Amino acid sequence: MSRIGKQPIALPNGVTCTFSEGSKKISVKGPKGELHQTLKGDFKVKVENGNITISRPSEEKPDRALHGLYRALVANMVTGVSKGYKEQLELIGVGYKASAQNNVLELSLGYSHSVFLAVPAELKLQATQEKGANPMIYLEGIDKQLLGQVAAKIKSLRKVEPYKGKGIRYVGEYVRRKAGKAAAK
Repeated sequence: MSRIGKQPIALPNGVTCTFSEGSKKISVKGPKGELHQTLKGDFKVKVENGNITISRPSEEKPDRALHGLYRALVANMVTGVSKGYKEQLELIGVGYKASAQNNVLELSLGYSHSVFLAVPAELKLQATQEKGANPMIYLEGIDKQLLGQVAAKIKSLRKVEPYKGKGIRYVGEYVRRKAGKAAAK
């Protein structure tokens, strides 16, 4: 039995969940917005006493694998519509800059040209640049998967290099540093 899949998901105040048997679509609505997820197979979703429980149709390996996944996806949806998710990225490097206008992120990352990245409208984007501090990018949204995907895309534009630590990183991320060349005697 899946240890993750069998755990019930508690619904906070102001969050409602509906499941339609025909289309196998689960909808979670809360103060921050609404999210939808389609379940494959014959998974059953029960909403009772302020809890959501997901049960699998059989003990077959694919059903066992998807049981924990669907429970985690629904739990992330409930957290997203009630609290939301935030991600902070930091640009470390001389001359690195970030600015945001109309959900378009403009990055100056040491290339010969600026890099422009369109962020989906579901996410809130903010870029700050204070004197004496590294430029910061703030992302906020209700969809954890979309937020993580966009943050990873921004991070991939200039990966952190191990010698000087320059690049784009999450705030608080540990970067393992390497020693440079040893001087010849």
